[in-house]
Amino acid sequence: MVFNKSTSSNVFNDKIEMKVFITGATGFIGSRLALCLANNGIQIHAIYRDESKIVSLKHPNIAFFKGDILDYESLMQAMNGCSQIYHVAAFARVWDKDISSIYRLNVEGTLNVVKAGIESGVKRIVCTSTAGVLGPTLNGRTMDENSPNPKKYFIDYECSKKIMEEALKTISMNGPEIIIVNPSRVYGPGILSESNGLTRIIKRYIKGNWRIVLGNGESIGNYVYVDDVVTGLLLAMEKGKSGERYILGGTNMSFNQFYQEMSEIIGRKYYMIHLPLGLCQLIASVLFFAAQILGRTPLITPALIRKYKHNWIISSAKAEMELNYHPIDFKTGATLTINWLKQMK
Repeated sequence: MVFNKSTSSNVFNDKIEMKVFITGATGFIGSRLALCLANNGIQIHAIYRDESKIVSLKHPNIAFFKGDILDYESLMQAMNGCSQIYHVAAFARVWDKDISSIYRLNVEGTLNVVKAGIESGVKRIVCTSTAGVLGPTLNGRTMDENSPNPKKYFIDYECSKKIMEEALKTISMNGPEIIIVNPSRVYGPGILSESNGLTRIIKRYIKGNWRIVLGNGESIGNYVYVDDVVTGLLLAMEKGKSGERYILGGTNMSFNQFYQEMSEIIGRKYYMIHLPLGLCQLIASVLFFAAQILGRTPLITPALIRKYKHNWIISSAKAEMELNYHPIDFKTGATLTINWLKQMK
């Protein structure tokens, strides 16, 4: 992927001199970001834990540093000489037997990155959160950056990200400029990890192996193409205001619309089974109980069932106005994704 320079001209100015530190470069979004910057001449410092995950990221402009966001010294070493940080790493799985690990990585890990950035003299940091911190739609109102915080979160991932955002507000104003971005449900080409669960569902659907819809399928969510998120991260670094957050969303649509769009793209419509939410809750509870015993991540959890029965309608108007962020529609993004999946056979 090569980023369109006309969208964000200043990002790649003085590119030979610029060094950028990225966390999560071996993940779904982070890998797309790292390669995008590297392909445009930016020198990347990427931290990693697993040697096997950096094979696909081999690039003359990417330098790898063994480490962890919970290891402060490894962060300091990897950041040496960098002027910008993209913090994309996170615990993004749906479940973990040790709940505290979610908060350690998403809160403590983020603060480690920011504090190391301050000590290293980094000028700007873009931190990745989630649109899930906004909570579900209330009284049909579209949620945006100014919406009130929900009283309770459905999953620990969202709760930890909100704590992370609050913690970032306490960072000294004399430190680097910090901008937060909040992507919605991300899909698209890339690593088929747990954080790219939507693309895995798309893959199974076009093969006819996914026929399940939660409830009546009318619950609305927001779906954003991965390269739009990468563009949003770059634009936030270039134009974002310190202390502000920007929703990086795409298309608001129901589950039924999600599958209908894909049917139109592939020219085939599969019969979908609408499972009552009560039955979904029961199945999820059984899977969750088994996960607690076996230590294996369940396909879905009771908390996710409760989450997905609500509407999650969001607006990216602030990012569009202040960052010049313009995401593609779902049908275009899904077409690109499906074409990529077919080429992967």
